Amino acid sequence: QVQVVESGGGLVQAGGSLRLSCAASGRTFNRYAVGWFRQPPGKEREFVAVASWSWTGSTTYYVDSLKGRFTISRDNAKNTVYLQMNSLKPEDTAVYYCAVATDSGIYTQAYDYGYWGQGTQVTVSS
Repeated sequence: QVQVVESGGGLVQAGGSLRLSCAASGRTFNRYAVGWFRQPPGKEREFVAVASWSWTGSTTYYVDSLKGRFTISRDNAKNTVYLQMNSLKPEDTAVYYCAVATDSGIYTQAYDYGYWGQGTQVTVSS
C-alpha cells in the first residue's frame, strides 16, 4: 500500500516562495515518476511538473508557463520530493497535489499516476 502525503502549503504574498513536500510510504522514488498537479478554484486539475528517476539518471519536465519559477528536487534519505515555488503570483493559488506513477517516465496526464496525495492549499495574495 502506497500512501502519499503533501505538506508545505499556506498563505504567501505575491513574489514570495513556498516549498511543498511530497512523502511516500511503501515506495521509494528511485524508479518512479513523481508529478505535481494543481487545481485552481473553479477550474480543472492541471499538470505542473514531473520528475522521473531510473537507473540511468533523472529527468524533469515543467509546464512552459512555470519554467524558471518552479523546481522539483528529491531528498533520498527522507524519500521526499519537493516542489520549490518562487516568485509566486495570485494565479498560482490552487490546491496542489503530488502523484506517484507506477513506472518511470515523463507523464503529464493525471491518469498516468496511480497514487495521489490529499492535496495542500496554496494561496497567494496580491
